[in-house]
Amino acid sequence: MTLSPVFRSPEAVRLLEEHGVWDRLRPAMRAQAQAVNALYQDLGELMDARFLHQGRRVPEEGEMRSTEGLAFLQEYFFLVLFRSLFESLGVSPERLAFYTELNFCIKGTITAADNIFDDQGKSLLPLVEGSGSRFLSILQLMSFERLVRRSCDRAVSAGIIREDETHAILRGLLNRMAEIGELEGSEEGGVDEIPTPEAMVRRVHEVRGGALFALAFAAPLVIEKGPIGEGVKEAEPAIARLGTAFQIVDDLTDFEFDLGRRSHNLLVSEIHHNGAMEERGALQGLWAGEPVPPGMVEGLFRGSARAVLERAYEEAQAAFRRLKELGFWFPEELAPQVVQAIVGLEGVARMEAIAADEI
Repeated sequence: MTLSPVFRSPEAVRLLEEHGVWDRLRPAMRAQAQAVNALYQDLGELMDARFLHQGRRVPEEGEMRSTEGLAFLQEYFFLVLFRSLFESLGVSPERLAFYTELNFCIKGTITAADNIFDDQGKSLLPLVEGSGSRFLSILQLMSFERLVRRSCDRAVSAGIIREDETHAILRGLLNRMAEIGELEGSEEGGVDEIPTPEAMVRRVHEVRGGALFALAFAAPLVIEKGPIGEGVKEAEPAIARLGTAFQIVDDLTDFEFDLGRRSHNLLVSEIHHNGAMEERGALQGLWAGEPVPPGMVEGLFRGSARAVLERAYEEAQAAFRRLKELGFWFPEELAPQVVQAIVGLEGVARMEAIAADEI
Protein backbone atom coordinates (compact mmCIF):
# COMPACT_ATOMS: atom_id res chain seq x y z
CA MET A 1 0.00 0.00 0.00
CA THR A 2 0.93 3.65 -0.29
CA LEU A 3 1.67 4.79 3.27
CA SER A 4 5.26 3.55 3.08
CA PRO A 5 8.29 5.87 3.45
CA VAL A 6 8.73 8.16 0.43
CA PHE A 7 11.06 10.88 -0.93
CA ARG A 8 14.10 8.66 -0.43
CA SER A 9 16.39 9.78 -3.30
CA PRO A 10 18.71 12.83 -3.11
CA GLU A 11 16.72 14.38 -5.98
CA ALA A 12 13.50 13.97 -4.03
CA VAL A 13 15.03 15.61 -0.97
CA ARG A 14 16.18 18.54 -3.12
CA LEU A 15 12.65 18.85 -4.44
CA LEU A 16 11.36 19.25 -0.89
CA GLU A 17 14.03 21.82 -0.05
CA GLU A 18 14.12 23.94 -3.19
CA HIS A 19 10.36 24.51 -3.30
CA GLY A 20 10.02 25.19 0.42
CA VAL A 21 7.86 22.14 1.04
CA TRP A 22 9.98 20.89 3.92
CA ASP A 23 9.81 24.28 5.64
CA ARG A 24 6.04 24.61 5.12
CA LEU A 25 5.51 21.15 6.58
CA ARG A 26 7.64 21.68 9.67
CA PRO A 27 4.78 22.75 12.00
CA ALA A 28 2.83 19.65 10.99
CA MET A 29 5.99 17.55 11.42
CA ARG A 30 6.39 18.80 14.98
CA ALA A 31 2.74 18.03 15.71
CA GLN A 32 3.06 14.54 14.24
CA ALA A 33 6.15 13.88 16.36
CA GLN A 34 4.25 15.00 19.47
CA ALA A 35 1.40 12.65 18.60
CA VAL A 36 3.75 9.71 18.13
CA ASN A 37 5.43 10.49 21.45
CA ALA A 38 2.09 10.70 23.22
CA LEU A 39 1.09 7.27 21.94
CA TYR A 40 4.50 5.82 22.83
CA GLN A 41 3.82 7.01 26.38
CA ASP A 42 0.37 5.44 26.28
CA LEU A 43 1.91 2.15 25.19
CA GLY A 44 4.30 2.33 28.12
CA GLU A 45 1.28 2.44 30.43
CA LEU A 46 -0.47 -0.41 28.62
CA MET A 47 2.47 -2.85 28.54
CA ASP A 48 5.35 -3.83 30.80
CA ALA A 49 8.67 -2.19 30.00
CA ARG A 50 10.25 -5.57 29.22
CA PHE A 51 8.21 -5.71 26.01
CA LEU A 52 9.32 -2.26 24.84
CA HIS A 53 12.46 -0.97 23.15
CA GLN A 54 13.51 1.96 25.31
CA GLY A 55 15.87 3.53 22.76
CA ARG A 56 13.30 4.33 20.09
CA ARG A 57 12.51 8.03 19.80
CA VAL A 58 11.18 10.69 17.44
CA PRO A 59 12.94 13.95 16.48
CA GLU A 60 12.78 16.82 18.91
CA GLU A 61 11.96 20.45 18.11
CA GLY A 62 15.47 21.41 16.96
CA GLU A 63 15.93 18.30 14.84
CA MET A 64 13.26 18.88 12.22
CA ARG A 65 15.85 20.03 9.66
CA SER A 66 18.34 17.31 10.58
CA THR A 67 18.94 13.86 9.13
CA GLU A 68 16.61 12.50 11.83
CA GLY A 69 13.97 15.03 10.84
CA LEU A 70 14.23 14.04 7.18
CA ALA A 71 13.86 10.36 8.06
CA PHE A 72 10.76 11.21 10.09
CA LEU A 73 9.28 13.22 7.20
CA GLN A 74 10.00 10.36 4.79
CA GLU A 75 8.21 7.90 7.07
CA TYR A 76 5.22 10.10 7.91
CA PHE A 77 4.98 12.35 4.84
CA PHE A 78 1.35 11.57 4.04
CA LEU A 79 0.19 11.96 7.65
CA VAL A 80 2.05 15.27 7.88
CA LEU A 81 0.43 16.37 4.62
CA PHE A 82 -3.04 15.44 5.89
CA ARG A 83 -2.54 17.41 9.10
CA SER A 84 -1.34 20.46 7.20
CA LEU A 85 -4.43 20.21 4.99
CA PHE A 86 -6.80 20.00 7.97
CA GLU A 87 -5.13 23.03 9.50
CA SER A 88 -5.59 24.98 6.25
CA LEU A 89 -9.30 24.11 6.35
CA GLY A 90 -9.60 25.78 9.77
CA VAL A 91 -9.73 22.75 12.08
CA SER A 92 -9.09 23.72 15.72
CA PRO A 93 -5.74 22.85 17.37
CA GLU A 94 -7.42 20.48 19.85
CA ARG A 95 -9.11 18.47 17.12
CA LEU A 96 -5.97 18.57 14.98
CA ALA A 97 -4.07 16.90 17.81
CA PHE A 98 -6.71 14.15 18.04
CA TYR A 99 -6.76 13.54 14.27
CA THR A 100 -2.95 13.40 14.23
CA GLU A 101 -2.89 10.71 16.91
CA LEU A 102 -5.65 8.75 15.23
CA ASN A 103 -3.95 8.84 11.82
CA PHE A 104 -0.75 7.48 13.33
CA CYS A 105 -2.76 4.55 14.66
CA ILE A 106 -4.34 4.04 11.25
CA LYS A 107 -0.95 4.01 9.54
CA GLY A 108 0.35 1.55 12.14
CA THR A 109 -2.64 -0.74 11.71
CA ILE A 110 -2.28 -0.72 7.91
CA THR A 111 1.46 -1.36 8.21
CA ALA A 112 0.93 -4.35 10.50
CA ALA A 113 -1.73 -5.78 8.19
CA ASP A 114 0.55 -5.28 5.18
CA ASN A 115 3.26 -7.18 7.03
CA ILE A 116 1.01 -10.22 7.23
CA PHE A 117 -0.04 -10.03 3.57
CA ASP A 118 3.53 -9.42 2.31
CA ASP A 119 5.47 -11.46 4.90
CA GLN A 120 7.35 -8.45 6.29
CA GLY A 121 8.15 -7.29 9.80
CA LYS A 122 8.05 -3.49 9.89
CA SER A 123 7.04 -1.88 13.17
CA LEU A 124 5.98 1.67 14.02
CA LEU A 125 5.93 0.97 17.74
CA PRO A 126 8.88 0.55 20.12
CA LEU A 127 8.19 -3.15 20.59
CA VAL A 128 11.00 -5.56 21.39
CA GLU A 129 11.25 -7.91 18.45
CA GLY A 130 10.15 -11.39 19.37
CA SER A 131 10.49 -14.65 17.50
CA GLY A 132 8.76 -14.22 14.17
CA SER A 133 7.52 -11.26 12.13
CA ARG A 134 3.91 -12.46 12.12
CA PHE A 135 3.82 -12.45 15.92
CA LEU A 136 5.19 -8.90 15.94
CA SER A 137 2.58 -7.80 13.41
CA ILE A 138 -0.26 -9.35 15.42
CA LEU A 139 1.05 -7.68 18.58
CA GLN A 140 1.08 -4.36 16.72
CA LEU A 141 -2.51 -4.84 15.61
CA MET A 142 -3.61 -5.51 19.18
CA SER A 143 -1.58 -2.56 20.46
CA PHE A 144 -2.96 -0.09 17.94
CA GLU A 145 -6.50 -1.19 18.72
CA ARG A 146 -5.89 -0.25 22.37
CA LEU A 147 -4.13 2.99 21.40
CA VAL A 148 -7.03 4.11 19.20
CA ARG A 149 -9.44 3.56 22.07
CA ARG A 150 -7.15 5.40 24.49
CA SER A 151 -6.81 8.38 22.14
CA CYS A 152 -10.60 8.54 21.73
CA ASP A 153 -11.14 8.34 25.49
CA ARG A 154 -8.67 11.18 26.00
CA ALA A 155 -10.52 13.30 23.43
CA VAL A 156 -13.87 12.58 25.13
CA SER A 157 -12.46 13.50 28.55
CA ALA A 158 -11.11 16.77 27.14
CA GLY A 159 -14.48 17.62 25.59
CA ILE A 160 -13.09 17.48 22.05
CA ILE A 161 -15.55 14.80 20.94
CA ARG A 162 -18.62 13.09 22.38
CA GLU A 163 -18.88 9.40 23.24
CA ASP A 164 -21.44 8.82 20.49
CA GLU A 165 -19.04 10.39 18.00
CA THR A 166 -16.38 7.92 19.13
CA HIS A 167 -18.66 5.03 18.20
CA ALA A 168 -19.37 6.60 14.79
CA ILE A 169 -15.65 7.12 14.14
CA LEU A 170 -14.66 3.59 15.12
CA ARG A 171 -17.49 2.11 13.08
CA GLY A 172 -16.50 4.18 10.06
CA LEU A 173 -12.87 3.15 10.37
CA LEU A 174 -13.71 -0.53 10.64
CA ASN A 175 -16.05 -0.38 7.66
CA ARG A 176 -13.48 1.40 5.51
CA MET A 177 -10.69 -0.98 6.53
CA ALA A 178 -12.96 -3.93 5.82
CA GLU A 179 -13.52 -2.63 2.29
CA ILE A 180 -9.78 -2.35 1.69
CA GLY A 181 -9.10 -5.71 3.35
CA GLU A 182 -11.76 -7.39 1.25
CA LEU A 183 -9.83 -6.41 -1.87
CA GLU A 184 -6.55 -7.63 -0.40
CA GLY A 185 -8.14 -10.91 0.65
CA SER A 186 -9.59 -11.49 -2.81
CA GLU A 187 -6.04 -11.65 -4.18
CA GLU A 188 -4.62 -14.13 -1.69
CA GLY A 189 -4.73 -17.04 -4.12
CA GLY A 190 -3.89 -14.92 -7.14
CA VAL A 191 -6.26 -13.56 -9.78
CA ASP A 192 -7.17 -15.03 -13.16
CA GLU A 193 -8.86 -12.02 -14.75
CA ILE A 194 -7.00 -8.95 -16.03
CA PRO A 195 -9.54 -6.08 -16.05
CA THR A 196 -9.15 -3.15 -18.44
CA PRO A 197 -7.06 -0.27 -17.10
CA GLU A 198 -10.20 1.83 -16.55
CA ALA A 199 -11.94 -0.96 -14.62
CA MET A 200 -8.81 -1.75 -12.61
CA VAL A 201 -8.35 1.85 -11.50
CA ARG A 202 -11.99 2.00 -10.42
CA ARG A 203 -12.17 -1.42 -8.71
CA VAL A 204 -8.62 -1.69 -7.33
CA HIS A 205 -6.64 1.55 -7.18
CA GLU A 206 -9.52 3.72 -5.98
CA VAL A 207 -9.86 1.26 -3.08
CA ARG A 208 -6.28 0.22 -2.35
CA GLY A 209 -4.98 3.78 -2.73
CA GLY A 210 -7.95 6.14 -2.69
CA ALA A 211 -9.93 4.58 0.15
CA LEU A 212 -6.70 4.10 2.10
CA PHE A 213 -5.92 7.82 2.00
CA ALA A 214 -9.54 8.64 2.78
CA LEU A 215 -9.17 6.83 6.13
CA ALA A 216 -7.67 10.11 7.38
CA PHE A 217 -11.14 11.66 7.03
CA ALA A 218 -13.00 9.09 9.15
CA ALA A 219 -12.96 11.33 12.22
CA PRO A 220 -13.20 14.82 10.67
CA LEU A 221 -16.25 13.82 8.62
CA VAL A 222 -18.04 12.85 11.84
CA ILE A 223 -16.92 15.77 13.98
CA GLU A 224 -16.53 18.87 11.81
CA LYS A 225 -19.65 20.93 11.10
CA GLY A 226 -20.46 24.17 9.29
CA PRO A 227 -18.03 25.67 6.77
CA ILE A 228 -15.13 23.58 8.09
CA GLY A 229 -17.17 20.42 7.73
CA GLU A 230 -18.06 21.38 4.16
CA GLY A 231 -14.39 21.94 3.41
CA VAL A 232 -13.54 18.51 4.80
CA LYS A 233 -16.21 16.91 2.60
CA GLU A 234 -14.85 18.72 -0.45
CA ALA A 235 -11.25 17.74 0.32
CA GLU A 236 -11.86 14.02 0.86
CA PRO A 237 -12.35 13.10 -2.85
CA ALA A 238 -9.22 15.05 -3.78
CA ILE A 239 -7.12 13.22 -1.20
CA ALA A 240 -8.63 9.94 -2.34
CA ARG A 241 -7.63 10.79 -5.89
CA LEU A 242 -4.12 11.52 -4.68
CA GLY A 243 -4.03 8.08 -3.08
CA THR A 244 -5.16 6.56 -6.35
CA ALA A 245 -2.28 8.29 -8.16
CA PHE A 246 0.30 7.01 -5.71
CA GLN A 247 -1.10 3.47 -5.86
CA ILE A 248 -0.70 3.58 -9.63
CA VAL A 249 2.97 4.46 -9.16
CA ASP A 250 3.32 1.55 -6.74
CA ASP A 251 2.27 -0.76 -9.57
CA LEU A 252 5.23 0.39 -11.64
CA THR A 253 7.72 -0.35 -8.88
CA ASP A 254 5.97 -3.57 -7.74
CA PHE A 255 5.50 -5.07 -11.21
CA GLU A 256 7.67 -8.15 -10.60
CA PHE A 257 6.30 -8.75 -7.10
CA ASP A 258 2.70 -8.46 -8.26
CA LEU A 259 3.31 -10.77 -11.21
CA GLY A 260 4.90 -13.33 -8.91
CA ARG A 261 1.81 -13.56 -6.73
CA ARG A 262 -0.61 -12.82 -9.61
CA SER A 263 -2.22 -9.82 -7.96
CA HIS A 264 -3.78 -6.87 -9.75
CA ASN A 265 -1.28 -4.53 -11.41
CA LEU A 266 -2.08 -1.64 -13.72
CA LEU A 267 1.00 -2.10 -15.90
CA VAL A 268 -0.01 -5.72 -16.51
CA SER A 269 -3.46 -4.47 -17.50
CA GLU A 270 -2.09 -1.75 -19.78
CA ILE A 271 0.16 -4.24 -21.59
CA HIS A 272 -2.55 -6.90 -21.84
CA HIS A 273 -5.24 -4.59 -23.25
CA ASN A 274 -3.35 -1.78 -24.99
CA GLY A 275 0.28 -2.85 -25.36
CA ALA A 276 2.20 -3.40 -28.59
CA MET A 277 2.17 -6.91 -30.01
CA GLU A 278 5.70 -7.59 -28.75
CA GLU A 279 4.74 -6.46 -25.25
CA ARG A 280 1.64 -8.65 -25.16
CA GLY A 281 3.59 -11.66 -26.38
CA ALA A 282 6.22 -11.26 -23.66
CA LEU A 283 3.56 -10.79 -20.98
CA GLN A 284 1.95 -14.12 -21.79
CA GLY A 285 5.03 -16.01 -20.65
CA LEU A 286 5.42 -13.90 -17.52
CA TRP A 287 1.75 -14.36 -16.62
CA ALA A 288 2.29 -18.10 -16.98
CA GLY A 289 5.06 -18.00 -14.38
CA GLU A 290 8.29 -17.23 -16.23
CA PRO A 291 10.72 -15.02 -14.26
CA VAL A 292 10.88 -11.35 -15.24
CA PRO A 293 14.25 -10.51 -16.82
CA PRO A 294 16.01 -7.46 -15.31
CA GLY A 295 15.21 -4.13 -16.94
CA MET A 296 12.09 -5.30 -18.73
CA VAL A 297 9.83 -2.56 -17.37
CA GLU A 298 12.30 0.14 -18.40
CA GLY A 299 13.01 -1.58 -21.71
CA LEU A 300 10.45 -3.64 -23.64
CA PHE A 301 7.49 -2.45 -21.52
CA ARG A 302 8.52 1.21 -21.41
CA GLY A 303 5.74 2.37 -23.74
CA SER A 304 3.02 0.88 -21.57
CA ALA A 305 4.82 1.98 -18.40
CA ARG A 306 4.81 5.58 -19.61
CA ALA A 307 1.09 5.35 -20.28
CA VAL A 308 0.56 4.18 -16.69
CA LEU A 309 2.78 6.97 -15.36
CA GLU A 310 0.81 9.53 -17.39
CA ARG A 311 -2.38 8.29 -15.74
CA ALA A 312 -0.77 8.83 -12.32
CA TYR A 313 0.22 12.38 -13.35
CA GLU A 314 -3.36 13.15 -14.35
CA GLU A 315 -4.80 11.88 -11.07
CA ALA A 316 -2.26 13.78 -8.95
CA GLN A 317 -2.62 17.02 -10.92
CA ALA A 318 -6.39 16.92 -10.58
CA ALA A 319 -6.06 16.25 -6.84
CA PHE A 320 -3.62 19.08 -6.14
CA ARG A 321 -5.64 21.43 -8.36
CA ARG A 322 -8.76 20.79 -6.29
CA LEU A 323 -6.89 21.17 -3.01
CA LYS A 324 -5.52 24.49 -4.22
CA GLU A 325 -9.07 25.63 -4.94
CA LEU A 326 -9.89 24.77 -1.33
CA GLY A 327 -7.06 26.99 -0.09
CA PHE A 328 -4.34 24.40 0.48
CA TRP A 329 -0.84 25.81 -0.05
CA PHE A 330 0.87 22.80 -1.69
CA PRO A 331 2.23 23.85 -5.14
CA GLU A 332 -0.05 22.36 -7.80
CA GLU A 333 2.70 22.52 -10.41
CA LEU A 334 4.83 20.04 -8.45
CA ALA A 335 2.36 17.18 -9.03
CA PRO A 336 4.41 15.36 -11.72
CA GLN A 337 7.64 15.65 -9.74
CA VAL A 338 5.93 14.48 -6.57
CA VAL A 339 4.50 11.44 -8.39
CA GLN A 340 8.01 10.45 -9.45
CA ALA A 341 9.58 11.26 -6.09
CA ILE A 342 7.29 9.23 -3.83
CA VAL A 343 8.93 5.91 -4.71
CA GLY A 344 11.39 4.24 -2.34
CA LEU A 345 15.07 3.91 -3.16
CA GLU A 346 14.54 0.69 -5.09
CA GLY A 347 12.22 2.44 -7.55
CA VAL A 348 14.20 5.62 -8.25
CA ALA A 349 16.19 4.35 -11.25
CA ARG A 350 13.08 2.79 -12.78
CA MET A 351 11.03 5.95 -12.49
CA GLU A 352 13.83 8.04 -13.98
CA ALA A 353 14.11 5.67 -16.94
CA ILE A 354 10.35 5.55 -17.57
CA ALA A 355 9.85 9.29 -17.16
CA ALA A 356 12.83 10.42 -19.27
CA ASP A 357 11.76 13.41 -21.43
CA GLU A 358 8.33 13.43 -19.76
CA ILE A 359 8.78 16.49 -17.54
